Amino acid sequence: MPRSAIVIGAGVVGVATAYALARRGVAVTILEKADGPAQGASFANGAQLSYCYTEALASPALLRRIPVLALGLDPAFRLNPRLNVDSIGWLIRFMMNSTEGRFQANTLAGLALGLEARLAMQELLDRHHLDFDHETPGKMLIYENVDAFASSRKMIELKRKNGAVQEALSPAEAIALEPALLARKEGFVGAVYAAQEAVGDPRRFCEAMLPLLAKEYGVDIRLNTRVSNWKEGRKSVTLSTSAGEHLDAEQIVLCAGIEARLHLKRLGLGSALMAMKGYSFTAPRGETAPSMSITDVARKIVFCPLGGNIRVAGLAELGARNTEIDQRRLKSLTDAAAAALPKAADYAAVQGGWAGLRPMTANSLPIMRRTSPRVTINIGHGMLGWTYAMGSAERVAHLMEEWA
Repeated sequence: MPRSAIVIGAGVVGVATAYALARRGVAVTILEKADGPAQGASFANGAQLSYCYTEALASPALLRRIPVLALGLDPAFRLNPRLNVDSIGWLIRFMMNSTEGRFQANTLAGLALGLEARLAMQELLDRHHLDFDHETPGKMLIYENVDAFASSRKMIELKRKNGAVQEALSPAEAIALEPALLARKEGFVGAVYAAQEAVGDPRRFCEAMLPLLAKEYGVDIRLNTRVSNWKEGRKSVTLSTSAGEHLDAEQIVLCAGIEARLHLKRLGLGSALMAMKGYSFTAPRGETAPSMSITDVARKIVFCPLGGNIRVAGLAELGARNTEIDQRRLKSLTDAAAAALPKAADYAAVQGGWAGLRPMTANSLPIMRRTSPRVTINIGHGMLGWTYAMGSAERVAHLMEEWA
């Protein structure tokens, strides 16, 4: 195991990685360009810890819909990548991962990581008290399409053989478990339910972890610190910041989300990530708020009970360039949520919203790899960064133990 490491990024992946290393005795420094933790994709995502719902984005079903997405005919999902070498390379690999065999393999690989993450999160919470609205209310996915529900049932059987606990429910069984579904104006053909799925606020998690890391594990946390370059030596690596500071460590671990693209070309991974923009808003609980996480599969919207509120997240813009909030898109999300579960939240009380860029890989799996003798990457967690963070951190720590 290295004696010292610099972790770049203080979102959920960076904070989890710092913890995994520090508790193994590594002297860790966290560098974060923002003035606080979780200022990127971790700030206000869907908040679901979906350890068993790890379906890869690339699939035969999505591949058939590429023309519709490219023309902007799907209000929930837009495809607008730049036509450059890196984007084209990513799209080619994405299509290669859209076969049935690759979809299943990638989904099951994500499931294995998700189950590891759940175990790692529980071990953390057994060891330390952290307040981030963590609960285990379960999760339900609602299907309106008969074929989509049939496909989900097949996936349930496959996942059960690999450690997942999920079950298919009839509409009546789903409503019995979650009465909030009675408020739906449209019917549905069935649901998938996982009782062990959890929720938690990722931003509050990071805010709680930083003082814990500093006090209990001696982690040096440096905010407002932007990495400009690094130079590898035989026994150490020297990192330079934009302020002209030079820091030495035995290892660098890059956990910077979509910002990692600034450094990936030098590592030969210029086409590893594609940005996917998503939106969310948080509102007071409605008259019949759900007690568990709900995903409306057709609308691609998640409803997550979070503290005394409801976090609603959705929309996907693959190839997005910025995090600016398009008020028309935010209204589209609000209207779609109100149509799906009209009494889940007080939609009239929504003020503002959030938009962030998720770092997507072509196979929907994070890249946990040693790219050179002194540099490791833990990037590309996509829509499941919050879910995978603790598991990918443990894997990276194990890899670094092997390299020592």
